[in-house]
Amino acid sequence: MSSNGSSPLDWGKAAKTRVEERFLAGPRGRVVELGWAVRVFLEFLRGFRKLHFAGPCVTVFGSARFGEEHPWYGVAREVGARLARAGFTVMTGGGPGVMEAANRGARESGGRSVGCNIRLPKEQRPNAYLDRWVTFDHLFVRKVMLVKYSYAFVVLPGGFGTMDEIFETATLIQTGKIRNFPLVLMGRDYWRPLLEFLRTTMVLEGTIASSDVDRLFLTDSPEEAVARVERAAVEQFGLRRGRRGRPRWWLGERR
Repeated sequence: MSSNGSSPLDWGKAAKTRVEERFLAGPRGRVVELGWAVRVFLEFLRGFRKLHFAGPCVTVFGSARFGEEHPWYGVAREVGARLARAGFTVMTGGGPGVMEAANRGARESGGRSVGCNIRLPKEQRPNAYLDRWVTFDHLFVRKVMLVKYSYAFVVLPGGFGTMDEIFETATLIQTGKIRNFPLVLMGRDYWRPLLEFLRTTMVLEGTIASSDVDRLFLTDSPEEAVARVERAAVEQFGLRRGRRGRPRWWLGERR
């Protein structure tokens, strides 16, 4: 069981949310489509306002299905703690499993912990270790937020959603849509078959370059993962310790 009382195996196991289901069902009237576009814009705006002062963040991806007793829960918790001690805000998808563990580690180490939760029919409550969170209706809005504020990405074992997050982030780096931020995969045995497929099939067929695979850094060590993130943030991207931006009352911003 996760800390909020739900079973990790229940995560998202229900019918699709009605908002996206209706939108993805095909074209509708122009007025209806315009209304949907406005709602998406407002959802983006709510996320921007809520997370503007959260950074600098590192996003931790991974399965929602690991309970507190699972070894990967403990690894994620240590990763969150080390990232917090290095001065980063730990950002996750806000749910249970790996997400909860990383947020928990950050909270326990006195760091900042934020989440981009997703509204699902079966489970939509954020985990108990978040200082700040936003709950989104649309998965694509949520994924933009998880990327927008981060200097690096640490990925623990996960399923379809985690794979989606890995390859979307890798594609954004490959195509120059975001900078060459560290993309760290934790769990050599878990991810090795995937990397072998990339090298022995996709690279050989010419669908990707070997340099695309080289961007994926593989490790079992939380210490090594966080050191990689910290080194890149300082040496490549010029991150320095200092005062964070402050909310402005005249913009309607709150602490």
